[in-house]
Amino acid sequence: MQAEITDLKQRGMLEHTLVVWCTEFGRMPFLQANETGRDHNPDAFTCFLVGAGVKEGFSYGESDEFGFKATFNETSVSNFNATLLHLMGLDHERLTYYYNGIKRRLTNVHGHVVKGVLA
Repeated sequence: MQAEITDLKQRGMLEHTLVVWCTEFGRMPFLQANETGRDHNPDAFTCFLVGAGVKEGFSYGESDEFGFKATFNETSVSNFNATLLHLMGLDHERLTYYYNGIKRRLTNVHGHVVKGVLA
């Protein structure tokens, strides 16, 4: 991934390109009961963003000492998605669809842009 990012930067394309590396879930910091692995952890996982208006060289948020739960600058999936859409030049509040008699948003009613990651 580093080579791709370097290439985008050298070509002057990184400022207009959003690179997202994200997992669906984190992993629990301890083994499952049957000791075959670590279960999904939706409360603490890592995402990597670069380019397209993201601050360079910093971390946003922290988990507890075990990596079990986010404890500082925690954000939701709705906020994360609203931020990605914003970085791509889309207003998440205008992306709605009609379902079951209600106008709904892709980022739910709780989604907000995480301004702390913006350059």
